[in-house]
Amino acid sequence: MEGWDPNTKSTLTQIPLLTTKAGPRDGAAWTQRLKEEYKALIAYTQMNKSNDNDWFRISAANPEGTRWTGKCWYVHNLLKYEFDLQFDIPITYPATAPELELPQLDGKTQKMYRGGKICLTVHFKPLWAKNCPRFGIAHALCLGLAPWLAAEIPILVDSGMVKHKDDAASSAES
Repeated sequence: MEGWDPNTKSTLTQIPLLTTKAGPRDGAAWTQRLKEEYKALIAYTQMNKSNDNDWFRISAANPEGTRWTGKCWYVHNLLKYEFDLQFDIPITYPATAPELELPQLDGKTQKMYRGGKICLTVHFKPLWAKNCPRFGIAHALCLGLAPWLAAEIPILVDSGMVKHKDDAASSAES
């Protein structure tokens, strides 16, 4: 964690680490892992709300906890830009990090793969591998999606690739 800004370190240390090394094919152990994932997500969400930094909502989209959907948002120039968020838990989880997808941004930036999967290979994947199985979904959002949004959304907005919903509505009316 050396070289990280103090805010990131503080945030990361408040997200509970996970202990169960289990993936979707591991039966009862996977159920235990899901409980740990929910605890970490709840802690991260509560911390964000208490710091007035609420920026995502997600939930499992199926009973097995292998498909997750929700929304994430980023505020730029006092305007809130909201995006659909989705991902599947890989069979090899937690050894393999989930590929976070923002389908509305598909094809709008080079730091994205087909289907709207954000690029996390260079910076995040080695960190995930080093911290397996202690990192989970909350850590992927904190150390993967949050910095990606902070780096990419201002560029996409300033270049006109992403429009605010009010701008899009007013241009459709004219």
